[in-house]
Amino acid sequence: MRPHVDFLGVLFVVWGLLTTIVGLSTIALGVGAVSLIASATRSGGGQFAVEVTAAAFTILGLIAIVWGVAHVAIGMLLKRRTHSARMLTLMLGAVDLLLLPYGTALGCYALWVLLHEEGKKLFQPGLTDRLASPSA
Repeated sequence: MRPHVDFLGVLFVVWGLLTTIVGLSTIALGVGAVSLIASATRSGGGQFAVEVTAAAFTILGLIAIVWGVAHVAIGMLLKRRTHSARMLTLMLGAVDLLLLPYGTALGCYALWVLLHEEGKKLFQPGLTDRLASPSA
């Protein structure tokens, strides 16, 4: 089960990086909408719609960046195999189930790996110390 946990950590980092890129792209769209606000004020029409669009893109972009950074951080924590990393991964994985289709696959895989008995044993307190010792 150890290779599955390592692979899950890699998947979380990749998913987080991709989500962060999407968030940055969405913010770039928000910046484009702001530039439209400037041109709309000169022509006098559609300013409210452009403001709402710019705000929506910016907010959604920031949410995606935070979501992506959380996945990257938790993916890195999975390598340490702390109990909190397991709990945080289960929480994010459960929410990822709603993000069709890739988030659903990642969430299912995370739940399968971390709720499996062998997966649970890898995150028990003191196990990382036993795994690191030469006698183990």
